[in-house]
Amino acid sequence: MKSIKKLFAMGLAVMMALSIPFSVSAAELEDAPIDESRTGSLTIYKYDLTNAEKDGVWDSSYVSTGVFDQTGVNDVLGGSGAALGNGETGYGYAIKGVEFSYIQVADIVQFSESENDSRNDSHVEVLYAIDKTKGADFLKALNLADGAQRYTNADALDEAKYFYQSDVLIDALAAALESNSTVVKNALEAYISANGGAAMPLTDSYGKTKAENLNLGLYLVVETKVPEMAVSTTDPFLVSVPMTSVNGTNATDGGTRWIYDITLYPKNLTGIPSLEKTLRENKNDTGKHQGSASSITDGYAHTGTASAGDTIDYQIISTLPSITSESTYLSCYTFVDTLSKGLTYNKGDVVLEFFTDDACTDSVAKWTEADGKFTVAYNTTDSGESVMTIEMTAAGLTEINTSKAVYSGASMVNSGYSDCTVRITYAAKMDSSKDLVFGDKGNDNKVVLTWKRSSQNYYDTLVDDCHVFSYGIDLTKLFSDGKGDFSKVEFLIQNKTDNYFVKAELNEDEGVYYVVDHVTDKADATHFVPVKTADSKGKIILKGLEDDTYTMTEVRTDSGYVMLKQSIDVVISKTETTGLCDIYESDVLGLIQNDPRYAEIIKDTGDLKNMPQKHLEHKLMTASATVGGKKVNMVEDNGSVNAEAPLTVVNTRGFDLPKTGDHGTWMYSIGGVLLMAVAASAMFFALRKKGSVN
Repeated sequence: MKSIKKLFAMGLAVMMALSIPFSVSAAELEDAPIDESRTGSLTIYKYDLTNAEKDGVWDSSYVSTGVFDQTGVNDVLGGSGAALGNGETGYGYAIKGVEFSYIQVADIVQFSESENDSRNDSHVEVLYAIDKTKGADFLKALNLADGAQRYTNADALDEAKYFYQSDVLIDALAAALESNSTVVKNALEAYISANGGAAMPLTDSYGKTKAENLNLGLYLVVETKVPEMAVSTTDPFLVSVPMTSVNGTNATDGGTRWIYDITLYPKNLTGIPSLEKTLRENKNDTGKHQGSASSITDGYAHTGTASAGDTIDYQIISTLPSITSESTYLSCYTFVDTLSKGLTYNKGDVVLEFFTDDACTDSVAKWTEADGKFTVAYNTTDSGESVMTIEMTAAGLTEINTSKAVYSGASMVNSGYSDCTVRITYAAKMDSSKDLVFGDKGNDNKVVLTWKRSSQNYYDTLVDDCHVFSYGIDLTKLFSDGKGDFSKVEFLIQNKTDNYFVKAELNEDEGVYYVVDHVTDKADATHFVPVKTADSKGKIILKGLEDDTYTMTEVRTDSGYVMLKQSIDVVISKTETTGLCDIYESDVLGLIQNDPRYAEIIKDTGDLKNMPQKHLEHKLMTASATVGGKKVNMVEDNGSVNAEAPLTVVNTRGFDLPKTGDHGTWMYSIGGVLLMAVAASAMFFALRKKGSVN
């Protein structure tokens, strides 16, 4: 005779997250038998065990127990409160903003049979009764459709239900996740949503959330929302309420007590997308890089120099978040790039390329604007900065979330372009204008990545920047007697490093030359003429030069003055500063809103080691100069130090030649008259003498 007895009495711990460690503890312990009149609860603490282990505060060998572990877990990982950069308080490695959803999938029954086809003795065990209709999609996700692998001996107990042993459910969920984790997660998330499941509150600053007044039974729990630093959701798992206590690190009563109020410590893989913006002078504009133009390391850096008129190559490299299920799909992925005044985008040349590796060598896909997977919009801020917005379209997001181009194996833990590296390349022109910043202050070029998961109701941000520097020459022209004509003076300026002549245009209102181009033919080069100032000096102020060696040759001066014997070498050099770029001075932070370990931005010391982003600790540049081999102190420009290399050129008077003009002619004239007079007198007397004789 077969009989069934519903006893919510066997709370076997059916924790079924593939390779996901849990700690299960008891807020309250009771002796058997189970009290069927009670309800249970489920408390979850979400900690960043990935980084806790990296930091040496968590031992992965820890064995979870059936007892609430205040000292072994919560005190270690919870930590003391710390002020976050967003005005909130966080605690230790707690992860805020995680949502778990749950649904009861089965009743727990104790099944007895005195005889059956395979046993000769009385048999008693716990089974899990799953409604055939309501649980159909749940069983299908576990590859148990239509009651596959059920305990058939119990079929007659209830025609509306399938009965399962715990081992079957454990193995089926594990096998399904191993076969295709993404598909199974999506299916179970959808099952909970479609069948009246409930969402637990988002984890708070302590990483805690709780579901109370649970009917006794078997529950499916799925992580349905994750914050920005979670790169993988916890695998769906099953838990019995109540459950039997488990031996572990801090307990020795395993298998002896019932736990009604269960506490879990599920593990997430954590991290955040990366973002890095770098630049280089375009190779065609005498760029110093010599390798492949497509290489991410060929000349690219956070800082660089260029001459006005040059093209600047930019690249943005970002690691996409992990995508493991629909709850981690991206619903927004947008780059907002800002160039300082004096830089202008080359429109229409944006390219996005996705790679499986950080070095960007193994390409998965290449997109242009014409593909329709992203849009590019340009605008100008009120302060005159150029802004470019690159936004993924619905088609682009679909491919990022679901493409089979990367993860196509038998086991799909990830989907789409999960964890891939995207490289964005574009170019901009350095304008020849007063809008550029010259000197150590540099021209700041920032990018902000804004992204959102489909399960989130807020946006996450990452930020990075790079800087391009440009310099100038400040030449003062004098005449030794202060009488020369500056308009008769001309200089040629040659970039000796790159072997070209500088071409520039004079802004007459400012009295400043701005570089516009470089030419190889001397005939096309600009002849720089000093501009007379109010204090009767001549000035050649040239702005828009990169760090190189420049030869200044005086090719003409005013008549009566001596030109320079030789050319003058002006060397502009750059070195790294000692301080770090403080990118946060002008940015509204959103990236640390959920992780207290990243809250401390120590601006006083420039210590950014606690920030989650890579690439933030880059240094700026400072310039120095020599003139004729002698070090000079560069002058500032509009508050930016070390902007222009100063030099003074003096033309002295030429030496007078011997006089061969009016005075000499007069002497020769008087001498001639006298000679003529003497000759006439001699002739007169000679004639008189001759006459007297006659």
